[in-house]
Amino acid sequence: MHGEVAPGASMTLRGIGKDYDVSMTPAREAVRRLVAEGALSMSLSGRVSTPVLTNERVEELAALRSLLEVELASRALPRAHMALIDRLQSINGTVSENVAKGDPSGYIRTNLEFHRTLYLRAQAPAILAMAETVWLQLGPTMQALYGKMRRAEPPHFHRLIIAALKAGDEPGLRLAVRSDVTQGLKRLTD
Repeated sequence: MHGEVAPGASMTLRGIGKDYDVSMTPAREAVRRLVAEGALSMSLSGRVSTPVLTNERVEELAALRSLLEVELASRALPRAHMALIDRLQSINGTVSENVAKGDPSGYIRTNLEFHRTLYLRAQAPAILAMAETVWLQLGPTMQALYGKMRRAEPPHFHRLIIAALKAGDEPGLRLAVRSDVTQGLKRLTD
């Protein structure tokens, strides 16, 4: 989910077990679940790898992010309070630090933390679970996107999201979230 594994990277159950210090049974069950959620693919021969997403698949997942995350943000707005806004500003500061350090995995992790922190206020666990599944499927691709964008500063849409929350501006919030979750992914399909 955090872009730590490249698209198309192969792995073995034995290697997964060793990396996470677990036996073959939990490694096998985790792989089965991740295959079912679309985060990994398994060939008929049993080869496990992260999927390489086509332009069409990236566009589909971007559309899903736009639908799900805009809805979550809209539902969170009436429950937003200053403590939440302060927390989002703090997380965004960490996003900035990761950009300055050139840490793609840290950037991806804290960017998702920013969004998840906001969306938890929506109190819509089914929609959030769907969004997290999309994030999981996009994880390896996010690393490639980070490299393509050559980030030098944090996403300015986060500041717009925070401003819209402060103002209670639902149309502005919806636009800022939609722009934030789709603008980068569009670069992958160019």
